[in-house]
Amino acid sequence: MKVVADTSAFLAVAMNEPEKPWLIATTGGKDLVAPAVFPYEAANALSGLWKRKAVSDRDVLAAWDAIAKIPVELAGIDVRAALALAVKLGCYAYDAFFLQCAMEARCPLLTLDRQMRRLARGLNIPVLE
Repeated sequence: MKVVADTSAFLAVAMNEPEKPWLIATTGGKDLVAPAVFPYEAANALSGLWKRKAVSDRDVLAAWDAIAKIPVELAGIDVRAALALAVKLGCYAYDAFFLQCAMEARCPLLTLDRQMRRLARGLNIPVLE
């Protein structure tokens, strides 16, 4: 079974957040999918944490190395459709990329973001909880 995992899930695992054991158990035996922009969004999120001094230089690179070790299929998506979805939902394009990816792949979404869960449910995308 394939699951679209968003950046919040990858970051939680890479940074040893309290949700890590649950995320690993939930994704065990499943194939992870993310839109092809995922590495760039993850890097942007890590640099944002660093800019806010939430992580050190060493931590940001260690988190990236951990993320890079997680097997994930990077899927191309219809960017125009995702942008239209972002406008329709009033969300960021990066969020719409993950929602579009789940719709195109016809698989559930794994996210720790409440807003993303709400948006996914509104689109009838199953959400792993």
